[in-house]
Amino acid sequence: MHIQQKLFSLCVEQPETEILEFKEAKNNYDFDKLGKYFSALSNEANLSNAGEAWLIFGVNDKRNIVGTQFRSSPADLQSLKAEIANHTTNRITFIDIHEVMTDSGRVVMFQIPPAPNGLPIAWKGHYYGRDGEELQPLNLEEIDRIRRKATFVDWSAGLCSTATISDLEPLAIEKARLQYKVKHSHLVEQIDQWDDITFLNKAKLAINGNLTNAAIVLLGKAESEHFISPAQAKITWILKDKDNLELDYQHFSCPFLLNVEAVYSKIRNLKYRYIRDGSLFPEEIEQYDPYIIREALNNCIAHQDYTLAGRINVVENDAGTLVFSNAGSFIPGSVENVIQQDAPQEQYRNPFLANAMVNLNMIDTIGSGIKRIFTIQKRRFFPMPDYSIDNNRVIVTITGKVLDVAYAKLLATNPELSLFDILLLDKVQKKKLLADDEIAHLRAKGFIEGRKPNVHISSNLAHETAQQTDYMRQRGIDNEYCRKMIVDYLTKFKTGTREDFERIILDKLPDILSDTQKKSKIRNILQLLKSKEIIEIDKGKSWKLKNV
Repeated sequence: MHIQQKLFSLCVEQPETEILEFKEAKNNYDFDKLGKYFSALSNEANLSNAGEAWLIFGVNDKRNIVGTQFRSSPADLQSLKAEIANHTTNRITFIDIHEVMTDSGRVVMFQIPPAPNGLPIAWKGHYYGRDGEELQPLNLEEIDRIRRKATFVDWSAGLCSTATISDLEPLAIEKARLQYKVKHSHLVEQIDQWDDITFLNKAKLAINGNLTNAAIVLLGKAESEHFISPAQAKITWILKDKDNLELDYQHFSCPFLLNVEAVYSKIRNLKYRYIRDGSLFPEEIEQYDPYIIREALNNCIAHQDYTLAGRINVVENDAGTLVFSNAGSFIPGSVENVIQQDAPQEQYRNPFLANAMVNLNMIDTIGSGIKRIFTIQKRRFFPMPDYSIDNNRVIVTITGKVLDVAYAKLLATNPELSLFDILLLDKVQKKKLLADDEIAHLRAKGFIEGRKPNVHISSNLAHETAQQTDYMRQRGIDNEYCRKMIVDYLTKFKTGTREDFERIILDKLPDILSDTQKKSKIRNILQLLKSKEIIEIDKGKSWKLKNV
C-alpha cells in the first residue's frame, strides 16, 4: 500500500487501538517520551499479534492533519533510528520513518515493529505499555506473556509447502470471498479485483502466496487433509438415545467453512414445549438456539490443539443435550474467568487460524461468544452450559430443556442477576462443589445458606421462587431440635441406642447430606449431650438420661 494511502487508512478507517497513536508535535517533541512510546507500542503490537504499530506526528486527537515541523531536516529525522536504538533492548528501532507531504501539512509516520516473541522492549531499562490511550509501565503479567511466547509455535500458521491453490475447494473459496465482504463491506469493490492468492493473503489464509495449515482446515478439499498429517481436520457427529446407545453417526472433513453448515443440518433441533405456568413461558421453542450451535462448533475449530491429532466431536442425545468436545486445554483457565472479565481473551492457541475465522465472519475476537451463549440460555430459562476441562480435552454440554422449574422461575423473577451469579446458582441447583470464594460471593448476596459442602438456596430466594418445601427439606431440622428429640425419647422410654435415634431423626435431616453425613451428625449430637452431662451410655451401649 502506498504510504499516503496508509496514512488515509489510519486516520479515517482504522478504529482506536493500543497500537496506534496520534500526536500534534507541531514544532518539537520530547525525545524521552518518544522512546517510551516506542517501547509501549512495540510491546502492545506483540500482545495484539499485530505486524506493526504506528506513532504519527502532525495529526491531532480528532484525526485532522495539522502539520508538524518536527526534525524537518531529512538527515536529522532518519538519525532517530540510531538514537532510539541506543536506549532500547537489543538496539531494536523503527522499521522505517515516513515523511508525507499533504495539502494540510507535513506528517511524520513512525513504523514500529512488534517486540520479538520472548523479548519485551525496554526504554532506558524500563518496560512500557498502554492502558487505553494512557502510557503506563508494562505490568508483570504482560511482560511474562511476551516472554512465554518464546516457546510458542502457532501450528495454524505453518506452511504446507507442496500444497497449491488447486488443493482448495472452489466452492469454499467462493463462500470465503462472500463472507469476507460481509466482514469488510468497505472493501467490496477491491475484493472483486483480487485474484485468489491475493485474497488468501489478505484473509490470513496464506503467507506470501504459500498456503498454511489454516487454509487446508477451512478451505481444503477433503482429499487435501493429508497435507496437515498427523493432524486431523475431522468433525464427528453422533446421535445417541436416552440410554447413551449410538443410533447414527457421520464424519465430516475439510473444508470446515462449508462443513460447519453440514454438521448443523444433522442436528435434530426439535421443538421443545415448556411446562406452562400462566404467561411465564412461551408455548414452544427450538431446543437449541442456532447461534449457540454455530458458536460452540466454531470455537472447537478455532481452539482445537491440532498437534494432538484428535478430532472434534458433536454428540446429540435424546435426553435433551448437545455435547461439543475438542482436543487441548482451556486457555482462559476456567469459564468463570471468561464470564467475569470484560476484556477480550488475551491468548489464542491458533492465532493465525482465529484471525482467518474472524475475517471470514465465523467468530469474533472481542471475547463475547461464551458470554452470549450463557445469556441466551438465561433468556430461555435453561440451565447454564457445563464446561468440563480435563485430560487435554474441553467438553461443553448444552442442555435444551428446563431441568428444574423452580430454577427457571428464579431466572425469570430475578432479571437483575449477573451472569456470574447465575453460573454459581446453577452449580448449587446441580449440587456441584463450589470454591470458598464462590460460596462467600453467594453468601454475601444472601443467595445461599448452609455449610460447605452442603450449601443450598436461601430462604429469601426459596420464597421468591415457590421452593419453600424444597428449602425446608434441604435445610432439615436444626441441632437444637435433634437434641430435644433425643432427650424426649429418653424421658419417655428411659433408654435408647444410636440406631433408635437414627430411625427417628435420619429422614428429618437435610436432603443435601449423605447417609454417612447424617449418621455422623447424630453421633456428634450424642457426644455433645454427653459432654454437657445430660446423657450417659451404659455398658450395653444404650443411652439414658444422667442423674435420673
